Amino acid sequence: MPTTDAIPTFRTPGPDADGVVLRRMRDHETRAVGRLVRDAYAGDYALTEAYLDEIEAVGERAREHEVWVAADASSGELLGTVTVPRAGRRMSAVARHEDELDFRFLGVSAAARGRGVGEAMVRHIIALAAGRGIRRVVLNTGEQMRPARRLYERMGFERLADREFTFDRPDGTPVHILAYGIDVPRTSGGPGVATAPAA
Repeated sequence: MPTTDAIPTFRTPGPDADGVVLRRMRDHETRAVGRLVRDAYAGDYALTEAYLDEIEAVGERAREHEVWVAADASSGELLGTVTVPRAGRRMSAVARHEDELDFRFLGVSAAARGRGVGEAMVRHIIALAAGRGIRRVVLNTGEQMRPARRLYERMGFERLADREFTFDRPDGTPVHILAYGIDVPRTSGGPGVATAPAA
């Protein structure tokens, strides 16, 4: 398997995320990416420390899955991240079929909000799914995560009510987890435009 540095970088198409590239996380970035995604969630939502620790554990996820980052094309600054399962695997029970791709822990740094980074990463995931011959991208998200829900709904994701569930926090507060899915366009091309890997 090639090292992460040997995996191509993809320049995001379209004007909304101009100057942003998507690539796999490199080993030396594990701590920085973990802190980025933890801060992205902790800054917006009231979450338990245990869940924030899970969000931050990108090194553990990278052993089983693909951790992607969005970076500024000029400075290399990390702007966002998302984790996608490797081909033939799943990350959660929301993906019920072999031709479904799920993803988790999508986060954008506060400083990069408004650049279209989140949408660029989701479009990249859809393109990855298309390249794998997968027909649908699915996900879970919290009811309180309204900005994420608005993004998914604007992009055409639809609720999957039969895959939603509720659990109780340690203090007894119920938490409802939503599910969304979107069909992958058959005509979708590869994930962006490949460029030379960054050093």
